[in-house]
Amino acid sequence: MSRPAITLSRLDVERIENLLDRLPPEQAQQHAALRDELDRAELCEPEAMPSDVVTMNSTVTFGDEQADDRLTVTLVYPAAAGKPGTVSVLAPVGSALLGLASGQEIDWPMPGGQPRRLRVLDIAYQPEAAGDLHR
Repeated sequence: MSRPAITLSRLDVERIENLLDRLPPEQAQQHAALRDELDRAELCEPEAMPSDVVTMNSTVTFGDEQADDRLTVTLVYPAAAGKPGTVSVLAPVGSALLGLASGQEIDWPMPGGQPRRLRVLDIAYQPEAAGDLHR
């Protein structure tokens, strides 16, 4: 599977790790791929985050090569998911998008084990670029 270099905000990583640590063990195991992404990422302070990278609460348009689709979503924590246009960082698509830069793609396992290739096409809003450093 294709795993490009990713950059994550130190603040996002701390919050996601805390979230994963609070999950029951059987649920936490389902997010092993997300934890692997947190471990391999290059970390930045929020104010130093490149503006073309998907961070928490970013609004991103991505393409799914298999479905020939374009979707625009806001990447959120689970408590804010479920509203139209949102995707949780714990959902496979959310985990895949986190840390990717505009133009990057990743092969990511979906429920059922089939990988999908997702490509970041545009980031319409990134909190760090907008000065919302502690959202």
